[in-house]
Amino acid sequence: MLSTRGLVVEGMPTGVVLNPSPTAANVVDDVVDQARRAFDVGVRQIWLAQQFSYDAISLAGLVGAAVPSLGVGTFVVPINPRHPLVVSSLAQTAQAASHGNFSLGLGLGAHAPEQRAFGTSWSNTVGRLREHLEVLRSIFDTGEVDYRGSELSAAPEWPVALAGGRPIPVYVAAMGPKALRVTGELADGTLPYLAGPRTLEEFIIPTIAEAAAAAGRPAPQIIAAVPVVVSDDEDAARTLATDDLAFYETIPSYAKVIAREGAERASDIAALGTPEAIRKQLQRYVDAGATDLVLSSLRSDTTAPERLWEVAASL
Repeated sequence: MLSTRGLVVEGMPTGVVLNPSPTAANVVDDVVDQARRAFDVGVRQIWLAQQFSYDAISLAGLVGAAVPSLGVGTFVVPINPRHPLVVSSLAQTAQAASHGNFSLGLGLGAHAPEQRAFGTSWSNTVGRLREHLEVLRSIFDTGEVDYRGSELSAAPEWPVALAGGRPIPVYVAAMGPKALRVTGELADGTLPYLAGPRTLEEFIIPTIAEAAAAAGRPAPQIIAAVPVVVSDDEDAARTLATDDLAFYETIPSYAKVIAREGAERASDIAALGTPEAIRKQLQRYVDAGATDLVLSSLRSDTTAPERLWEVAASL
């Protein structure tokens, strides 16, 4: 086990993103196996990204059922083109399967790859987020819903509550001011990616905290998701991060948050190098006010995932 010496907050909830092996014969078997191995190392929370090939909520439920006591969550499921009734039924099923260890992470989506895949675009993104969360909030808080908004309607005749499926914490990968205010009002926290310590402390945390307080909600969770490359060769790690993360620089919402940090490239925000160097970089997020950390490996990183898991378990 790696040393925790020097960390301000020992025992801080620290999760990892699990990526299926590209050579896996069965993705579900592979991810469940990874989750078991990560748990054995000491990881207590894993997160799964939505893909066009698999459903992250369903996979999280399967992992949660297979590895008791392991926290499972989605990082993240875009709200487009998913109706909140469908998201609710999936999330409640995952929560029941994991016996209360599931967290729902949502994203706004609405970027070019999504539009290209589905052949359409969605306007009024923040308005749709608000209505999506209002439907989920009604179901998760009261077990009922009768909602008619300008973007969405949800008024089923049959029950919407699932035994064992609630409560469900809801987080949104919100980084813009309007999305953060809606998230603070209606969700349990934010799960930003590539939002550096400066951005967290000076913008994201004050904005969402003010909205939550105004709505009479508890202080929101700030779950900082950080790209990580564990390597003894920092130059090679930086080259890998620069190549892998360049895609995010083309997405306006990410470009804005990278610029807000004062970074030239997305890779400037990644935590790179030896385990000790990474712990020091992650400490900046703790100092900035993050309540949780999520360590995300890069898809082209061929390093054994156990090294990243060990770093997460040591925090």
